Amino acid sequence: MSAGPARSGAVVVKLGGDVVADRAALANVCAGVRGIVGAGARTAIVHGGGPQATALSKRLGVEQQVIAGRRVTDEATLEVMKMAVAGQVNVDLAAALRAAGVRAVGVAGVSAGLVDAVKRPPRVVTGAGPDPIDLGLVGDVVVVSLDLLGALWRGGFVPVIACLGSDASGQVYNINADVVANAVAGAITADHLLVVTGAPGILADPDDPSTRIPRLTLAEARAAIAAGTIRGGMIPKVEECAAGLAKSVRAVHVLAAATPDALLQELQSPGTVGTVLVAG
Repeated sequence: MSAGPARSGAVVVKLGGDVVADRAALANVCAGVRGIVGAGARTAIVHGGGPQATALSKRLGVEQQVIAGRRVTDEATLEVMKMAVAGQVNVDLAAALRAAGVRAVGVAGVSAGLVDAVKRPPRVVTGAGPDPIDLGLVGDVVVVSLDLLGALWRGGFVPVIACLGSDASGQVYNINADVVANAVAGAITADHLLVVTGAPGILADPDDPSTRIPRLTLAEARAAIAAGTIRGGMIPKVEECAAGLAKSVRAVHVLAAATPDALLQELQSPGTVGTVLVAG
């Protein structure tokens, strides 16, 4: 859902904390964002910060509970997420973008009610047995407000959004960065959602980068998963793409920022750098 007028001709770039921590990849992302903004696209960046949060938890002695690859967010872990994601990663990313000539403004999803969220109810988690699991202070997006994004764009700025949200009472929630990116992309009716990862795209063989699949429709992707062609860690990437397409995003791209022109090249010629997933 979205609040306010929908925008077209927009691009959302989603980064994980691992990309931000990789200096070469980050420099390439920043160069790519500069090119996208220079081409006239309204651009928003959404980021996570899992590796940074895990490292900070260890330094602070905050024990982490992970169930089937999903972080349980108790009060102490939420404080860590605030410090690592809305603090360290957001600041480092905004600073790198500034160095690349991008007028970036770091915000969190809690800023001006940008990402309105509710606590995720207990649910069955794949790989964690048949019983519903309560992940704690993890949120689901209710609505993305376009007021702040519109104000930043009108001022010529690029929003850099940390994946935290809140409800009307002020309760803060940890939200998966892919969930936030899909919600933002859907709210602004983005033409493109770029999911920047360490992998060069969706791979037929997760261990062989040369097996990158240039283009997939949703039906082809589901068939490839059923046939076992897409397997392992590539399945969640496809599911992330499908979630974006379900929110009216025209195309979702999975790619690595291997060169400074990788992002812009993928937008100009979808599937030449990464994998582009389309509805049909």
